[in-house]
Amino acid sequence: MIEFLGKNFLLDNTSAQRLYHDIAAKTPIIDYHCHINAGEIFENKQFENIADAWLGGDHYKWRLMRAAGVSEHLITGDISGFDKFKAFAEVLPYCIGNPVYHWAHLELQRFFDIHTPLTKKTSEQIWKQTSEQLKNDETLRVRGIIERMKVEVIITTDDPVDDLADHIKLAADDSFKTKVLPGWRPDAALRIENDRFIEYLGKLADVSGNPIKDLDSLKSALKSRMEFFDKNGCKACDHGLLRLAYAPSPEEEVNSILQKRLDGESISTTEAEKYLYHMMCYLGREYARFGWVMELHVGVGRNMNSNMFDKLGADTGFDCIDPYPAVSGIGNLLDELNKTDELPKTLIFSINPSDNAAINTLSGCFQTQSIKGKVQQGSAWWFNDTYYGMKTQIESFAEGGVLGNFIGMLTDSRSFMSYTRHEYFRRILCNTLGGWVDSGKYPNDAFYLRNIVEDICYNNAKEFFGL
Repeated sequence: MIEFLGKNFLLDNTSAQRLYHDIAAKTPIIDYHCHINAGEIFENKQFENIADAWLGGDHYKWRLMRAAGVSEHLITGDISGFDKFKAFAEVLPYCIGNPVYHWAHLELQRFFDIHTPLTKKTSEQIWKQTSEQLKNDETLRVRGIIERMKVEVIITTDDPVDDLADHIKLAADDSFKTKVLPGWRPDAALRIENDRFIEYLGKLADVSGNPIKDLDSLKSALKSRMEFFDKNGCKACDHGLLRLAYAPSPEEEVNSILQKRLDGESISTTEAEKYLYHMMCYLGREYARFGWVMELHVGVGRNMNSNMFDKLGADTGFDCIDPYPAVSGIGNLLDELNKTDELPKTLIFSINPSDNAAINTLSGCFQTQSIKGKVQQGSAWWFNDTYYGMKTQIESFAEGGVLGNFIGMLTDSRSFMSYTRHEYFRRILCNTLGGWVDSGKYPNDAFYLRNIVEDICYNNAKEFFGL
């Protein structure tokens, strides 16, 4: 019987074991998209207990607990961390095959040297042991976690109205070597149909110093904030696109739509689509000018449970895969930008695994000389960052393009202990490559295999984002 989460976990062949242990495990991490709090890095937060580190905002774990029938007050209620942790521990052994089962135990091993499986029976002892370590071990504070995982660069997710104060302070702190860079996320300025759109534009006007009264002034406000972000090290911009329709419209018409909304009137779905498409074209051209990477996240059905959305708000575990065909809209956007040679480097992430081949073939339509993989599929994302999902995405990328150009994994996480997801990905990557070698599908060429592994794990992301 193979050891549970042993040295060769997920490494089923000798070539995979060599590639992982000799190469992948030794390369630093560039976490180019995440949702962690830069302020907690600057303050070097100390977690009170493992519930504080694990359960505060992890909707992956929350979904599993709900699926097991756990009462909501034990998930998001105002009760002790131990009670929440114990409830999670009771559920976890039944999550066989789920990546959260592996991630949780990898984190116990890597950060606490605990190799005992987490169950209801072991939860109290693990709680005591981890609490003691979190209290006394400086390397388990936020900065220590980042350093022990060899994280070289972190790109966070930040709204245009953010003052980036913590990023600025971190950039001036020579004692901390990891770069923490802001990432531009302007979704609130693009969802014109949202109830709080007008309120948000007020905040944008205040922070930019530009009163927003029409389309030109809105663009000026956004541009001034992009310049501020760029000055403070921004390299990437991210969009959570629920739908992107091909809806080209004259600027005068889009201005009229915005004016209508500013006057407090409701707008139609078609009008919202025209506004979004126009603004994405505008922003895409600006991203190209700044040299930023444009990240597009698509395929999500948001806040499907309206009762729970009203109670808990967004990002609490009630999103799903939306089969809406988003790729065609993205293709039109890329083509529009490419016509004037203003297409930025682009990463396309879909939560729908059925989009793998479509994204890879679309990416191949917009390559250019001197930039490897200028447009490419991002790593397996959200509901796809499973063993099967990652393996399938890697294989699809390889079959549809040049796998050696792939920029690899990200955490997309709110948890500082989730860097083990990079390990999980690297083991799956090496197992896939090693399997091809051992089955005679690729030569056992140490030079090229080393380059491919190092590039996907580290070098490609560093080059792609200009780090």
